[in-house]
Amino acid sequence: MFASALCHLTHETDLCIVGGGLSGLCAAVAAARAGTKVILIQDRPMLGGNSSSEIRMWVRGAKGQCNRETGILSEMEEENIYRNPTLEAPLWDSVMYGTAMREKNLTLMLNCSVADAETKNGRIISVTGWQLTTYTWHTVRARYFADCSGDSILAPLVGARYRVGREASAEFNETIGHELSDRKTMGMSCLLQARETDGPVKFTPPDWANVYESDDCFISAVSPLTGKALIRDHKIGTSGCNLWWIELGGEDDSIHDTERMREELLKAAFGVWDHIKNHGDHGCENWVLEWVGFLPGKRESRRYEGGMMLTQNDLEAGGLFDDVVAFGGWPMDDHNPCGIRMTEAKEEASIVYRVPSPYGIPYRVMYSVNVPNLFVAGRNISATHAALSSTRVMATCSLIGQAMGTAAAIACRESVDPADIYPKYIPELQARLMEDNCFLPGLARQMPALTRKASIDLPTAELALLQDGIERPRPDADHAATLPVGGALTFTFERPELVKELRIVFDPDFSRESVSPNRKMRVFAQRLHTGKDFVPMKVPATLVRCFSVFADGEPIAEVTENYHSLVKLSLNVTARTVIVRFDATWGAEQVRLYACDVK
Repeated sequence: MFASALCHLTHETDLCIVGGGLSGLCAAVAAARAGTKVILIQDRPMLGGNSSSEIRMWVRGAKGQCNRETGILSEMEEENIYRNPTLEAPLWDSVMYGTAMREKNLTLMLNCSVADAETKNGRIISVTGWQLTTYTWHTVRARYFADCSGDSILAPLVGARYRVGREASAEFNETIGHELSDRKTMGMSCLLQARETDGPVKFTPPDWANVYESDDCFISAVSPLTGKALIRDHKIGTSGCNLWWIELGGEDDSIHDTERMREELLKAAFGVWDHIKNHGDHGCENWVLEWVGFLPGKRESRRYEGGMMLTQNDLEAGGLFDDVVAFGGWPMDDHNPCGIRMTEAKEEASIVYRVPSPYGIPYRVMYSVNVPNLFVAGRNISATHAALSSTRVMATCSLIGQAMGTAAAIACRESVDPADIYPKYIPELQARLMEDNCFLPGLARQMPALTRKASIDLPTAELALLQDGIERPRPDADHAATLPVGGALTFTFERPELVKELRIVFDPDFSRESVSPNRKMRVFAQRLHTGKDFVPMKVPATLVRCFSVFADGEPIAEVTENYHSLVKLSLNVTARTVIVRFDATWGAEQVRLYACDVK
C-alpha cells in the first residue's frame, strides 16, 4: 500500500469476508454463529447488494413453491414480513443490518472499498480498504478470506485464476455456448419505482433523458407463432414488470465501464418512464415516479476458477454431487449482452432454458483453485457463463453464502485449507447446514440421539413424517405432522435425561397463499411498483405464534410472539418428560410440524 498521511488502522480476525450482499451477509452470519471471528467489509452504507434500497432488485431463487430457500435468508424474510408489512425498502435494509449486528463474533466495516492485498507464498496475508466516511485506511489480517464482492475484487489483487465472458461451446460441451469464446457478459440495470395515486400525475422528463416515441423502440424478438415483433413488457403494476430489461454493459467492460453505463442507464430509465407517461396510452395516468436507482445492479463480471467448474450439463443432470451443500432452480436465464441497445427483432432480450428444480450445487465451486486460503460465494463462484445464468439469482447466492460461511468455520476450527474440506468434512458440513434448516436435495437430516431415545405420543404414521429428516413438502409426500391448535407433543424417557435444546421447524406456508394476494410478493417479501391493489404482508398463518414448554409438569419456557419457521430454544433441564404445547398459530386451524426434536 502506498504511503498515506491519513489514518491507517490494522485489525486481526479469523475470517475476512469482502462483499456484503446477501451471499456475503449469509456467509458472515453463518461463520459467526459457529464461533468464528469475522470481519465483513462492504463498500456501501447498507448490506444486501442488489436487494438493498439502493438497487431494489427482486430476490429470486428456485422455481416451484415447495423449493423455497430457507436458512438465514428465510429468517430475514420472516422478520421483514413481521416488522415491515408494507415492504418499505429502507426497513429491509434495517432487517439485514440487525441480522449482522446481533452476532457478537461479527464486525461490520461499512463504506469500505478494498483496494489492495498482501500475499506470501501464494496465500493472502491481508487486505486493505479505504473507508470513505472516516477517511481511514483499514488493513485486515486474517487466516482465511472470502470474496463475495460479485466483481471478484480480490482475484486481480492476489493472482487468483478467474474468467470473464462466455466460454466456447466446445470447452465444456455446452449447447448454450457460442462457437467462439468472448468477453461479453450479461449487463446491469438501473431500476425505477412507481406508485399509483388517486388522480392524474404529470411527468416532465429531464432534458438529458432518452426519448422513446413509440413501442417500436422496445422490440425484443419476433413471435414464432404470429411472426410479429414482440415488445419488451412495460406494463407496470404491483405484480407487473420491474423493467429489468433497461440493461447495458454486456458489450462493454462490466467493471471498468460501470460509471459510463450508469450514465446511459439513467438516460434510458427516465426515458422509459417518459414513454410510459407521455407517449401513448399505457394506463398510467395516475402513477407517480417516486424512486430511481442511481447504482446499477450487476448480473455478471468476473468468475473464479475453483475446485471444479459448474456447467450447463451439471445443472441439466440435476447436480447430483456427493458434496452438495446448496441448491438452485432458477432457469438458465441468459440475457442478451446488447441489452436495451437491441432495437431490431433479431434476438431475444433474454433466452430462458429450463433446468430441474431443485438441482444441487457442490462445495467445490466455493474456493479458489490456486489461492489456498480463499473462499468464494455469490455470483462469482466457479461456474461457466451458462451455469451462472441460473446460479446468479440472489436466493441461490444466499444459500451458497451460508454453505461457504459454515465451511469456513470448519476450516478455522481444523486449521485446514478450503480445498481440504472436500471430502473429509463434507458430511459434517451437510449435517450442520440441514440442522440450520437448509434443504439439500437427496439428503435427509438425522435425528439427534436423545430424540431417538424418547417415546413420543404421535400415531406411527405421523411420527414417521416428523422424523424422516425431510423438512418441506416434496413430490412424494407433504412430510408434515399435524396437531390441533392447543395440542401438545410429549417426549418421555425411561429415566431423567439432560435436555439441552429444543428444535422445531414450523410450516412457513410454502404456498404463500396466507402471506399475500399479490403474486410477486408471494415469491419474496419485496415490492417495487405499488398499485392500489397492494395488500400489506401477513405473517404466514401456518406459523405457530405462541407455544409453551414443560419439564416434568413444570413450565420452563413460553414463547408468545414467534414469527420464525425455525426455532431453537435452549432448555438445559434434566427431566423424564418434556411437553411442547402449541397454544396459537397466526391463523391456521392446524399446527403443521416438519420437525420437533430434542438433544
